[in-house]
Amino acid sequence: MNAPSGADARRRLAAPTVAMLPRIADSLSFLYLDVVRVLQDDTGVCAEVTSERHGRQTVYLPTAALSCVLLGPGASITTRALATLARHGTTVLITGSGGVRCYAGAQPDSLSTTWLERQARAWADDSHRLKVATAMYEKRFGPGTVPPGTTLEQLRGMEGQRVKAHYRILAQQYKIGRFRRAYDPAQWHSQDPVNLALSSANTCLYGIVHAAVLALGCTPGLGFVHSGNQQAFVYDIADLYKAELTIPLAFSLYASTNPEAEARRSFRDGLRLFRLLPRIVHDIQELLDPDGNREAPDPEEQLVDLWDPVAGPLPGGTNHGVDS
Repeated sequence: MNAPSGADARRRLAAPTVAMLPRIADSLSFLYLDVVRVLQDDTGVCAEVTSERHGRQTVYLPTAALSCVLLGPGASITTRALATLARHGTTVLITGSGGVRCYAGAQPDSLSTTWLERQARAWADDSHRLKVATAMYEKRFGPGTVPPGTTLEQLRGMEGQRVKAHYRILAQQYKIGRFRRAYDPAQWHSQDPVNLALSSANTCLYGIVHAAVLALGCTPGLGFVHSGNQQAFVYDIADLYKAELTIPLAFSLYASTNPEAEARRSFRDGLRLFRLLPRIVHDIQELLDPDGNREAPDPEEQLVDLWDPVAGPLPGGTNHGVDS
């Protein structure tokens, strides 16, 4: 038997097992790339940038510890690089300029459906769905802030009043006069710095939440407050953190000449301080199963089961035919 070549040996060592991969809660936050080529070589996944001034520069990406890669305009990626990112559990999102607007996402297919099933059960039952929406509101504004019997329409009204009051307080703090939230892609550069910074920071937040949602095996499309969009659940979860993270950041950039880029950099720099990814994972699990066991499943357990309404899950990969 021939010994493997050096390149083959490196590739085998680089291929992760499920047990080797870091948990999403322990991952780095996100990486935004544009006007760059992402490819795979014998060492790993790298980003190549070519310029007249510096020539070709190569930077290797920490794929196994990176939760989300945002690919902006001018970015290209090879099939081998995309496959490696998927094996390492890194979510890849296709975004607009500056990370604003998310068009598509790719996720690994080796995820457990435990949390997807809990999400679907909670979403399909109207009373349970309202219970989750109420819990989301109380996570934002404090326990006991929702009177018993509050409808979803009333929840939306309460949320709107709280957010407007928050805008008003921050506008007074930074002495910028009256602020009105506006998002108009057709008139993007005519908007004020606060709106530009808020849109940019929010999209980065959506990318991180999207990565956490996919890493847990949930679907972004089944929202409890938002609906009718493939990012509905992402918007639900991201709303839990805007008042604490992105809104104050945007107002602090009211005088910036480049609010979008500054918002992305400042937001990324502050994520380690807030330990956002562990919070997102914990909050999603607590919302979908507040009374259950939220311990992560053993990665060495059987990943595929067969459904049985009487006996419960049965192990896959087994011939269940009766011996004659």
